Amino acid sequence: MVYVYLAQGFEEIEALATIDFLRRCDIEVVTAGVGSQDVTGAHNITVLADTIDLMLEKSDDVQAVVLPGGMPGTLNLKKSDLVDDMLKFAYENGKIVAAICAAPSILGEKGMLDNKKATCFPGFEEQLGKAEFTGNFVEVDGNIITAKGAGVTVDFAYAIAEKIVGKDKAEHIKKSIQCKS
Repeated sequence: MVYVYLAQGFEEIEALATIDFLRRCDIEVVTAGVGSQDVTGAHNITVLADTIDLMLEKSDDVQAVVLPGGMPGTLNLKKSDLVDDMLKFAYENGKIVAAICAAPSILGEKGMLDNKKATCFPGFEEQLGKAEFTGNFVEVDGNIITAKGAGVTVDFAYAIAEKIVGKDKAEHIKKSIQCKS
């Protein structure tokens, strides 16, 4: 199961396209609203999360924790003790920890990117801790997946899906949505 946290001001493309792509891959995805089940994104699109302030069951069923970026969404994710707790669990148990746009800064501040290759939205490089900033659109280093921004969301979702369901299934879905790369 993949958990996607949505905080007020999240980047809609990064969250919704990732959720959609993963569900097309038959991956169970749960969206958790931080502080509210109705969550309004950075571009004034309101979505209804599956649940609110989800204290996730910490089990082998957890495959990934995903943080979309956006402002002030990233700042609101940083403030959440529940998000912090789940990130620690996922990181310490070798689960996939994925963040896009400004959200990799959260991982950097927690030391989760230390000695890892990572990327982020331009201007957040200094907040990646001791990561090796690559500037690539998507960076996969072990169980950590980071990406630059909304324009590479399909590639970000593909990287997550490939780790969970394998390259063949992820590639099939990427082709089915007419993705050129």
